[in-house]
Amino acid sequence: MVFALDALFGSLFLLTALGIVATRQVLASLRLFLAQSLLLAASALLVGIAIGSADLFAVAAISVATKALLIPWLLRRTVASEVYRTREIDQILNIPTSLLIAAGLVVIAYLVADPLLQVANLPLIRINLPLGIAAIFLGVFTLAVRREALPQLLGLLAVENGVFFAGVAIAPNLPVIAELAAAIDLPIVALVIGLLVRRIHARIGTTAVGRLAVLGES
Repeated sequence: MVFALDALFGSLFLLTALGIVATRQVLASLRLFLAQSLLLAASALLVGIAIGSADLFAVAAISVATKALLIPWLLRRTVASEVYRTREIDQILNIPTSLLIAAGLVVIAYLVADPLLQVANLPLIRINLPLGIAAIFLGVFTLAVRREALPQLLGLLAVENGVFFAGVAIAPNLPVIAELAAAIDLPIVALVIGLLVRRIHARIGTTAVGRLAVLGES
């Protein structure tokens, strides 16, 4: 039962990562990150139940408190509402091409994870490890193709989610330490980026990173 539920949550976790790649709206990306964080917490809870790890219960609680509640609240409070209502994400590649590349990255993630899966002694690793690596690859891809600051931040946060999704199965007694550090660092990063995006948007009407680079050179 636990194995089946973790497989379900893992599949949905991967779909949210693909959704972040495909969506053109900032608010939709934020909602997908929120859903991804909840699925990460659910997987940590299931793995904790399966192996009897109290550390993973703490990871689940911290993930919900910081990634599903605090960070989205900070970004909604600090970034101008106009960005969420009307802004379409500017990116280098179109959506069909992005999804084709994303599918290839998922396949590569499974190939990368395969040698480790051969020696895995916990069944849940076979779910979490390849899906976590795939989420990392998709988050990095999001960082590479998006041109605006806030979507790039969400891509970075998605990478961190992928790291912990794989980590809860690989090292179930370790993630709580790193998660506590992330619980302090990530909200601060989100707050700083949110405030910068708000000021930049108010000044020049855009948050496109490419535009800012041109402005700096001129």
